Amino acid sequence: MSDVLLVVVDAANVVSSVPDGWWRDRRGAAERLRDRLAADGVPGRDGPVEIVLVVEGAARGVSSVPGVRVESAPGSGDDHMVELVAEAGRERPVLVVTADRELRRRVGELGAEVAGPRTVRP
Repeated sequence: MSDVLLVVVDAANVVSSVPDGWWRDRRGAAERLRDRLAADGVPGRDGPVEIVLVVEGAARGVSSVPGVRVESAPGSGDDHMVELVAEAGRERPVLVVTADRELRRRVGELGAEVAGPRTVRP
């Protein structure tokens, strides 16, 4: 059992939580979020974390950087995040960052903790 917190970030949901023109450059917005996560981690979380940023649609193809693994969802980003949580099982702590109510319900049923976008984006 790993005690390293797995943090799964819903890129589309977090990026769209602030009306800063993200819709003009979805890929660039996802890259800026990735870079912020790589620099700042998850504020308020002590200890080691593994951050996975899940991108979809126009943001697919954003590359990983040290500290943040980026996964391009082959289909639905929500379904991919649920798969990641299911794969982690209850063997390690998981935090999913999203405001999506249905996604929060689905991952919560699998034992994940959930938090809103402000957890990683001021």
